Amino acid sequence: MPPSSDLEGKIAVVTGGSGAIGQAIACSLGAAGAQAISLDLAPPKCADFSWIECDVRDDASVANAVREVASRHGGVDLAVHAAGVSHDAVVWKLPVEDWDFVQSVNLRGAFLLIRHTLPLMRARGAGRIVLIGSINGSRGKFGTAAYSASKAGLLGLAKSAAREAGRFGILINVIEPGWVRTPLTESVPQRIRDAAMAENLVGSFVEPSDIGHAVAFLCGPGGGRITGQILRVDGGQFLGPT
Repeated sequence: MPPSSDLEGKIAVVTGGSGAIGQAIACSLGAAGAQAISLDLAPPKCADFSWIECDVRDDASVANAVREVASRHGGVDLAVHAAGVSHDAVVWKLPVEDWDFVQSVNLRGAFLLIRHTLPLMRARGAGRIVLIGSINGSRGKFGTAAYSASKAGLLGLAKSAAREAGRFGILINVIEPGWVRTPLTESVPQRIRDAAMAENLVGSFVEPSDIGHAVAFLCGPGGGRITGQILRVDGGQFLGPT
């Protein structure tokens, strides 16, 4: 199948492009015709898209990176927050600094990305923003209070920003993956993977490319009237076993 041209000429920034999910998102946007740029502390593992060093926790760093993209390419059309971290522990054993670190990357990073890309999209009269959440942001999970809280925060952020930005032609949504098969998740104990699979209704884990395709859909013509919504890409995991 030839590459799509649905996003031909669009400029996309993706935080966390060095990770498996962020890389898949950038590649999917590129396959649809967009020019994708990773904003991350580390370069992507492939050379299919460019990279600007950026610490998503830092306001000046995000502002400078977005400004550099706009200077090089004339603006920003699409923004995806895929950067994410997790430090797992029950709440009474969770160090405060771990809580703060998770919030700073997952939630503050999303806010800063929106804060600095939305004015550029307003200038263009259109734009799409997608935040990568988690089904655990909607349901919670034992031992993931910091992570789940940060992902739950994305829902309120996206819905509020969607109300504010809709009149400018800017659509903002959240994708909630379930268990995604990445090198990191493949390294966790088998019993944990088995528990996740027991909740899965289709018999196979989500792949990073599934998230990339979902982002490309929301950024493309099919997502033209979708805003303030949650799209779960989870193999039915949120529903749990029948």
